[in-house]
Amino acid sequence: MTAQTLSAPATTASAVGSQTVAVIGLGYIGLPTAAILASNGVEVIGVDVSDRHVDAVNRGEVPFVEPDLATHVAGAVSKGLLRAQKETPKANTYIVAVPTPFKDGHEADLSYIDAATDAIVPQLSGGELIILESTSPPGATEHLARRVLDARPDLSLDGAGGRPVVEFAHCPERVLPGRVMIELVTNDRIIGGLTRGAAERARDLYGIFCDAELHLTDATTAEMAKLTENSFRDVNIAFANELSIIAERLGIDVFELIELANKHPRVNILQPGPGVGGHCIAVDPWFIVSAVPEDARLIRTAREVNDRKPEVVLGRVKERADRFKRPVIAALGLAFKPDIDDLRESPALEITRQLAQRHPDATILAIEPNIDALPTTLTSFDNVRLEGTVAGIAAADIVVLLVDHKEFKRLNRSVLEEKAVIDTRGIWR
Repeated sequence: MTAQTLSAPATTASAVGSQTVAVIGLGYIGLPTAAILASNGVEVIGVDVSDRHVDAVNRGEVPFVEPDLATHVAGAVSKGLLRAQKETPKANTYIVAVPTPFKDGHEADLSYIDAATDAIVPQLSGGELIILESTSPPGATEHLARRVLDARPDLSLDGAGGRPVVEFAHCPERVLPGRVMIELVTNDRIIGGLTRGAAERARDLYGIFCDAELHLTDATTAEMAKLTENSFRDVNIAFANELSIIAERLGIDVFELIELANKHPRVNILQPGPGVGGHCIAVDPWFIVSAVPEDARLIRTAREVNDRKPEVVLGRVKERADRFKRPVIAALGLAFKPDIDDLRESPALEITRQLAQRHPDATILAIEPNIDALPTTLTSFDNVRLEGTVAGIAAADIVVLLVDHKEFKRLNRSVLEEKAVIDTRGIWR
């Protein structure tokens, strides 16, 4: 299918007919998608394996931090347009938004997609549309379709033999945590179908709430487009992170260096940090590498540079910790980016865990304003506790800034006096 750009049609829920949409996976992408559809008049049933997520949604609440999401969920639930359950229902459209982590060797783990697919299979009778939103390696949508049709030979992609048709499409999410409810509406969407009809039908659904352009293509190109976007970011962050390592060796302030280099009208270097985290940038490039390992050399190197950065930070902490007999180390931030509670693939969390493991005689104060309990990866350490920002910094010998949360940016710098400070984000220059 040749890529085609279309403006979002003036679509309404009634314009695409009376339908029920089942969103499989009520996480950081699935729940906002369910909520925005329901807020626009679509009957939505959310499905999740977590009792906590299901119960929260049915109370009209949200199980994680995302600005404006709570308002959408509460409103949709109160109107009877959104509910949640653990069992997969019959529906006209299924949106699969489950995790796609990687296995050892960085091969994509499609087990969550497979489990979601297997739960959908018994509910199909023909005429349904199944949309894969999970960020996936090339060929994942075809894999999902084959799994459905192998289990249900009475159904088809094209109506061959008079069998009812089930349609399949891929529509990758393209939103930034902390701005999800805005960017669901304002960001362009890429919609790839295994057939033209599937892509057009998915376009009509997303057109209910998306005000931006909807770009139609085939499913594999749509899958690769999302991976390409995140690999582009990863490569550019790797350049900044590698610069930070070089600059330290040369005795240069990397943040000043980048600021000056960016004065050139055609240079726009990103900011370095303690590594790269999150469910996309830290994972997606490996899907390209595993698909074509012999040719994805630059993408692989960028991943390796970014994966190495936490070790560099740990080395800087060790240099300072060795000066104390029993140091108190404040690790500021556990999330993978500012002002959210998302800990997935977080370099800050991994650095904090490694500090606890490598410095058993130290006290590690984990300071994360967006959570109220230590994550399970830290609870096994006797030398780690969750602490408030002011109290934690006051008690610390060493302060390690890992995430530039707004609470840390607002700090009076006087609280850092006489502390050994490692600022990986450059906010206290």
